[in-house]
Amino acid sequence: MKWRVRTRLFALREMVDEIARHSPARLAIVVFAAVIVVFTVLLLAPWATASGTPARFVDALFTAVSSVCITGLVVQDTGTYWSLYGQVVILAGIKVGGLGIMTIASIIGMVVSRKIGLTQRLLTASETKTSKLGEVGSLVRTIIVTATTLELAIAVLLFPRFVVIEDDVGLAAWHALFYGISAFNNAGFVPTAEGLLPHVGDWGLVLPVTLGVFLGSLGFPVILNVYRALREGRSRGLGRRWALRLTLHSKLTLTTSLGLLVLGSLVIGLLEWRNPDTFGPLDWPDKVLATLFAGVMPRSGGFSTVDTGAMEQSTWLVTDALMFVGGGSASTAGGIKVTTLAVILLAIVAEARGDRDIDAYGRRIPLDVLRLALGVTFFGATMVLLSSVMLLHLTDYNLSRVLFETLSAYATVGLSTGITGALPDVAKYLLSALMFVGRTGGITFAAALALRDRRRIIRFPEERPIIG
Repeated sequence: MKWRVRTRLFALREMVDEIARHSPARLAIVVFAAVIVVFTVLLLAPWATASGTPARFVDALFTAVSSVCITGLVVQDTGTYWSLYGQVVILAGIKVGGLGIMTIASIIGMVVSRKIGLTQRLLTASETKTSKLGEVGSLVRTIIVTATTLELAIAVLLFPRFVVIEDDVGLAAWHALFYGISAFNNAGFVPTAEGLLPHVGDWGLVLPVTLGVFLGSLGFPVILNVYRALREGRSRGLGRRWALRLTLHSKLTLTTSLGLLVLGSLVIGLLEWRNPDTFGPLDWPDKVLATLFAGVMPRSGGFSTVDTGAMEQSTWLVTDALMFVGGGSASTAGGIKVTTLAVILLAIVAEARGDRDIDAYGRRIPLDVLRLALGVTFFGATMVLLSSVMLLHLTDYNLSRVLFETLSAYATVGLSTGITGALPDVAKYLLSALMFVGRTGGITFAAALALRDRRRIIRFPEERPIIG
């Protein structure tokens, strides 16, 4: 019996290896589509709802897509509409989706590294400590252990506070686990009707969720690289010089994420500081916590401690920009990714200085990486533009709300101004498709561009068009 199981597992791994080798871009689409179908069927069961009445197909599909694509947009309240079974299914979808996106992104990164030259291959090997597709099983195990450990650590931090809030150990454990998994995976789902709104100033509850979202948005390669750099730094007595062992990807992800966190928090805090419907009634410590929380959530977290629909439209616009960028590559966050933004900004700085090369931290970034960053950005902007136009024609909402909802769906954030549940069915299908494209499209598009390394024998004469 054990021999048969091992044989089947080996065959499955070989099949995944073969698909990843020849068509990595299709791997993400096929896997996520299949998983969404399974979870839609599970949520259509009568016992999935608290009332015992089967959910409408569009609501079950939307919820399945939102959970597997770890978005957090909901058309039915998670804590009151879905039964315990339904909530468990949603949590399982979040877990599978989070692990799936990190695993598939890492596998595709390995495939791409084998196709675009020795330098990039060595870079990927240094980040993941593996360079062979035959080591996919080891990579998957490492991702599962790392993610689960961090999720449980966040749940442990939340548990004492939930014991006080719920006055029920079992319920407290369930809520702590739900929030721990949802936070690290940047899912934004909450098992209670009001979510975190009643706890805007609760540092013991809000801070661990903030930490979980930020860690999840960094990405598996960065988390693993930082851990190994710290461990090797201590063993070799490097002290503060452990950071020298970080890869360029890790440095760009950390610095850009922290920069966006500080800048976003400051701007949102200034815009909402006196808003009577959001930060205005809070005292200073609570305002600081709410500001930090609001600055982290556009990474793709999706939680909120104040009414997002009551924020200033200028705050929505700033949040739109932060959501579009998203988090780190091979992470649970969405968006075009912070390294994409970093490369474009570095290219602008290099051009302004008149430098021939794009440099960062003593390393030169190849021009094909810049072309890839521009392609991913244009792809994301196009998807948001087309979806916003369609949503404007399908609903009566203004551009500010529609753009916010569209960006939240594409970047798999989950923040909403409160219109999701009131959308017509056709608009829900549109947002479901957009969440799916936002979760898988960026990876597949980037992989497709990276793998198109066409060598040309004849090159045309150079001529510079006028720019600007």
